[in-house]
Amino acid sequence: MRVDAVELQGAARLRWGLTRRPACRLPRGRRVLGLGGLLGLLLGAGCATPHGEGVRVTPLADRVRVEINGHLFTEYVFKNVSRPFCYPLLGPGGTPMTRNWPMQTVPAESHDHPHQRSFWYAHGDVNGQDFWSEADRAGHIEHVRFTRLQSGREAGVIQSHNRWVTREGAVLCTDDRTLRFYNRPDRERIFDFEITLHAEKTAVTFGDTKEGTMALRLAETMRVKPNQDNAGKPGGHIVNSEGVRDGAAWGKRAAWCDYYGPVDGKIVGVAVFDHPNNPRFPTWWHVRDYGLFAANPFGRHDFENLPDRTAGQLVIPAGQSVRFRYRFYLHEGDERQARVAEHFAEFLQSK
Repeated sequence: MRVDAVELQGAARLRWGLTRRPACRLPRGRRVLGLGGLLGLLLGAGCATPHGEGVRVTPLADRVRVEINGHLFTEYVFKNVSRPFCYPLLGPGGTPMTRNWPMQTVPAESHDHPHQRSFWYAHGDVNGQDFWSEADRAGHIEHVRFTRLQSGREAGVIQSHNRWVTREGAVLCTDDRTLRFYNRPDRERIFDFEITLHAEKTAVTFGDTKEGTMALRLAETMRVKPNQDNAGKPGGHIVNSEGVRDGAAWGKRAAWCDYYGPVDGKIVGVAVFDHPNNPRFPTWWHVRDYGLFAANPFGRHDFENLPDRTAGQLVIPAGQSVRFRYRFYLHEGDERQARVAEHFAEFLQSK
């Protein structure tokens, strides 16, 4: 296709006892190069919300902290990493929704797939280069600058510019991404992730591979297939908008997908919504029984077992861009109790 225009339990909780700082909004019309410039602009700026109210976005040395009504929700980690990621991801009542490892080592977690860091965006074939794994020859996604950090009573925003860099140092493409976090009741959390991928001087091909793309690695106890430490205990479930469940949901197309299971003695879940304006809506789902949960619009030959290994590739012509938008709904209960389908309908009405 060618585009023409366009993871916390036990000891891990102690890690997040950081000193809170009031979050402030960047002055408009200013470009910030690096964290030093960002902090310089923030000095003396007025706070967007009173302490403990709304969504507060606070820059730290190597991450940006997001709090909702005074409670930690996540931290966007951007410095000295293979790609930016969010960790922890705390759901209803502060429940940890993603795996801790490899950011932290806690009991009863599997240590497979070290590149699956809580919540991230990446792909396994970009002009033939691997940006999904952390293997020796893999590329990395480099944070360049923040273009907007904003706190607010109703929502908070992290906006950044990033470069996709090969192991040899070549920039294949860039992206502008926006994470928008909403002030919701403590029983749920909702945020949007929007990314615009830019082909600069040459065309960029997102290749046909299952290894991608908009992804989470969920808490170990939510897995459909429990790990060895949780063998014999109740696990989680997967269901998509077409009613396909558990292992059968892998590689299927659907407007949304929900993954729920037990954490700290209660059932919680994460629903991911694919926006109808996204290329190839409804997307395919690279969702596994071991807790990987990813929307992947590029892996068609893997998902449909096609002989054409380029069937799902997407080419962004030089000088053009393509945009994807997703919503994440962290909820209590299963997909019916959480009214996932109704929340998806609300997402369709959003701007």
